[in-house]
Amino acid sequence: MRPLGHGDLSAAGCALLSVVPAARPALLTRMLVEAEAADAYRRDTGRLHPLWGNGSLMSVAMVRPRRREPFLDDPDYAACLAMIFDAVLERAG
Repeated sequence: MRPLGHGDLSAAGCALLSVVPAARPALLTRMLVEAEAADAYRRDTGRLHPLWGNGSLMSVAMVRPRRREPFLDDPDYAACLAMIFDAVLERAG
């Protein structure tokens, strides 16, 4: 997966907001796996993955339904962002 930027967090957080809370962990895991696969595809072929784009978390989030980005003090959105940070830190080992 490509390095994370603010746009990656925002897009992924808005995608997570579009599903019920119980479905968010699975969706996040799927988006991370897809971003890793797309990045590997990009490195191997020199082209964007046909479904998941350039290997960024934003590229896989943008192909999904997303809610409009709320303010950062929105508790539900903050929980989604925290979930993303936790998952990324866990994967970094």
